[in-house]
Amino acid sequence: MPRRRNPMITTLVTLRGNGRAAVYTEPMWGLSMMLVLPYASVFMLALGVHDAQIGLLATISMLSQVVFGLLSGVITDKLGRRVTTAVFDVVAWAIPCLIWAFAQNFWWFLIASVVNGAWQVTQNSWDCLLVEDVDRAEIPKVYSLVKVAGDFSALFAPIAALLVSQLGLEQAVRILYLNAFVIISAKIWLLYRFSTETATGLVRMEQTRGVSIWTSLWQYRAVLGLIIRSKGTIFSLVIAALVGAVTLVNATFWQIVINQRLGVPDALLPFFPMARSLLSVLFFFTIIPMLTHTRALRVPTLIGFSVYLAGQLLLVGIPAPDGAATLSTYLLVGVCLLLDAFGAGIMFRLSESLVALHVDRDERSRVMAIQRTTVMLATAPFGWISGWLSGMDRRLPFVLTAVLLLIGIIAAARFWTTTHEETHAVEA
Repeated sequence: MPRRRNPMITTLVTLRGNGRAAVYTEPMWGLSMMLVLPYASVFMLALGVHDAQIGLLATISMLSQVVFGLLSGVITDKLGRRVTTAVFDVVAWAIPCLIWAFAQNFWWFLIASVVNGAWQVTQNSWDCLLVEDVDRAEIPKVYSLVKVAGDFSALFAPIAALLVSQLGLEQAVRILYLNAFVIISAKIWLLYRFSTETATGLVRMEQTRGVSIWTSLWQYRAVLGLIIRSKGTIFSLVIAALVGAVTLVNATFWQIVINQRLGVPDALLPFFPMARSLLSVLFFFTIIPMLTHTRALRVPTLIGFSVYLAGQLLLVGIPAPDGAATLSTYLLVGVCLLLDAFGAGIMFRLSESLVALHVDRDERSRVMAIQRTTVMLATAPFGWISGWLSGMDRRLPFVLTAVLLLIGIIAAARFWTTTHEETHAVEA
């Protein structure tokens, strides 16, 4: 009897068109932003930006994303998925990388944060480019492949560690931002070159031809009604908001807490995201598909929230060493990484998929614009709140994330709404 191929590998090999172009270029993040992100917060600390300001920058970035997110559906429909992705990737990533590379103080980071908020436009257009021509049943696997591609990017982390150890934190990070500018520019060109406009995109471009942006925004009223009338969409928004808030706090303060409180040296910081990413890849090809292959996703959601919660609580409970991190510190942080890799991995797949599976096909770009705007408005305050908490005790932001994850468990346990009405699946 022939051995059955892993469904993730089957999807990867059989992808064609825009799905292939989007997924296959995604690992280029590994040679660009993934090299520098582990140092982003500690780089700001090194330039005199303190915890509360870092949290404020995270909130300002989210508010900028709210504005761009609201406009994203209109822009995506008028310009098309392909052109929008190319133009706004330049605005949202290439330009801010240059600003970050030459940053001197809080104000440079503020400007870059506002401009970087434009990535919500390209996130909308890129999502549409990714999935609109893909079979609906394949959408969760495609999102998983995107996550895996990003996780494999962490394999390049030793490059950043070597630079930091040789050149020092500040100079190395500036070089890494310049490198990110070059690689991201190449990624933008490759995706544009090997993609085509989607069928839905062509229809929406024709429908919005000659229609002003303000008129299109006013038409959001009808789209808002589609969201409000869907219990599944409302539930998926709650889950996405909780996961988004936890992700925001972790992305901003995880590196700070292990560096400043647990004594992990600068040069080692990239290895922790690398380890988390490799573990996440392992889980995506083994346990996670086994848990999420069914249409009944309630139990996997509860498991994901619970494991993620355990990792956050353990991080809070690790005792601070007297000086540099000890062997026990590294071992406990390693367990945190294991739990986070599984919890964050499965929740990324489920939260993105839940939203995508409830979207009206003909109004995907505008519905997703409103959904993302709602999620970002709910998420935005947590940057400032976690910065304020971190200024008092660097463990407190993760007490906050633990509370949010507990709310997620309660929501999934008591208010679950079936996610596959079109296929008449049985709720878990």
